[in-house]
Amino acid sequence: MEPTWDAARIEVHRVPADDPRVAPLHLGLTEEYVARYGPSAHDEMSRSARDEFAPPHGGFLVLTLDGETVAGGGFRRHDAETAELKRIWTHPRRRRLGLASRVLAEIEQAARRLGYHRLYLTTGPRQPEASGLYGSVGYRRVPCRPAPADGRPALCFEKAL
Repeated sequence: MEPTWDAARIEVHRVPADDPRVAPLHLGLTEEYVARYGPSAHDEMSRSARDEFAPPHGGFLVLTLDGETVAGGGFRRHDAETAELKRIWTHPRRRRLGLASRVLAEIEQAARRLGYHRLYLTTGPRQPEASGLYGSVGYRRVPCRPAPADGRPALCFEKAL
């Protein structure tokens, strides 16, 4: 049986992308990407430099519950008016509890404070739950720009802030 939890115990931490609390997120995402897309998915996790998520053009945050990282994500500059969301993740045992929506809301707020007017993201076709989440909180499908460098199919979304 899963432990009960109280949403009021969730803490939001704005952290550098190399903060130790981000490690469970990177590990969890890598495992999921490899399971869904194969061993070459390791490349996706190493493609972004962690300093891309640093102020003044980006940020990273994690949500913790009793000291455990349970969700998180980051954003970086896509263009002068648009931030790109990356690494949105929720621990498998904590899904369907609203944590991913909370991560998105926190990132949207942080991006707005940095002057961005839009958010953009890509997700893979083997992540239907991600597409469902983004659609449920106001993101709409758009053409990918630029097209993914590795040639893999991608689903792209955007939201005005």
